[in-house]
Amino acid sequence: MRETRSPDYLLTLVVAALVLLGLLMVYSTTFDWGYQEYGDPLYWLKQQVLWTVLGVAVALALARTDYTLWRAWAVPLMGGTLALLLLVLMVGQKQWGAQRSLLGGSIQPGELAKLATVIYAAAWASSKGERIRDLTYGLVPFSVWMGAVAGLVALQPDLSAVAVLVFAGFVVFFLSGAHIGQLFVAGLMGGAVFWTLVTVYPHAHERFEAFLAGLRDPSLLPYHPLQALYALASGGLFGTGLGAGRVKFYLPAAHTDAVFAVVGEEMGLFGCVLVMGLFALLAWRGFRIALRARDGFGGLLAAGLTALLVFQALLNMGVIASLLPFTGTNLPFIGKGGSSLVTSLAAVGLLQSIARGRPPRKWVESPVEEKENGVSLDRGGRNGRTRLSRSGRPAGP
Repeated sequence: MRETRSPDYLLTLVVAALVLLGLLMVYSTTFDWGYQEYGDPLYWLKQQVLWTVLGVAVALALARTDYTLWRAWAVPLMGGTLALLLLVLMVGQKQWGAQRSLLGGSIQPGELAKLATVIYAAAWASSKGERIRDLTYGLVPFSVWMGAVAGLVALQPDLSAVAVLVFAGFVVFFLSGAHIGQLFVAGLMGGAVFWTLVTVYPHAHERFEAFLAGLRDPSLLPYHPLQALYALASGGLFGTGLGAGRVKFYLPAAHTDAVFAVVGEEMGLFGCVLVMGLFALLAWRGFRIALRARDGFGGLLAAGLTALLVFQALLNMGVIASLLPFTGTNLPFIGKGGSSLVTSLAAVGLLQSIARGRPPRKWVESPVEEKENGVSLDRGGRNGRTRLSRSGRPAGP
């Protein structure tokens, strides 16, 4: 019988620290807004706490669920995600020139698409084996289904979400053993398509041109990136203190996309390094879980989920530091947003499920599963059922 391992407690502590810091930042950036609009400085914090409770419940449920079940549910999950992405294009609410949300802005299918892409990519790649190096089994179908998901998200438009989910899917494709030629072609195709989207959408093109102009002359930076840099610079070494920031009142989307700038203003360089350090620890534990996974699907899923969270964080921090063109990417666990928080915590729940391993089962159902688990089995028992090899006989790798 397989033994269930302990969850990754360090990963839990890291995520708990990020979530608590996020609640502090949500209050700091919204108390004035909540008081002026609703007469309650805790208005937006209360909503974020409710989303946090929901996200923790989802994470706990996923952590206690056998992660291998998602291999069978990958196709229905992807089908439902595509349906939601189509629905949001037809009846979604428009906000700031984009049509990304449902139910009054409470649900963003683009966030679910990130998680569904990683699960489907891991299930698809692990089912191919060595055939993934074949063009007709590897690159072609990967490009088709990835293009369908990314295309629907791009129509909202949400190019930052497209970049995140494509990167996470590409990581899974790479780690599954795809041929180096396929990786090169996929990279060229993805870069060409993304550049086409940047040129097609006026707002994306303007931001890219403004970024290039800012590299030549920092005084030419647009208002939003410039205010973010002011916030980072005004924080100094240890910041102005929680809630005492001033630049945040002039910073657009301080509670979501630009929350890292508020961290820099109110907690200084110390706070920025703390956040980066926590995400570095998350990356370490996530990829460690991937390396220790008991089957190919678990390893690919853990690596993809870790890449999803870490790349989104790096993208957000790079934008705030004006190292990348401005995009509307939320900082996982810290920025305000229910869909983003629940999706991020769900990813952590799946990571914990993989860390714990599969729950004990008395028999193995198929020879394929035996091979995946790397356990020597024989069927020579007197009752004809599957039986583990003797302890004195070496197990599989």
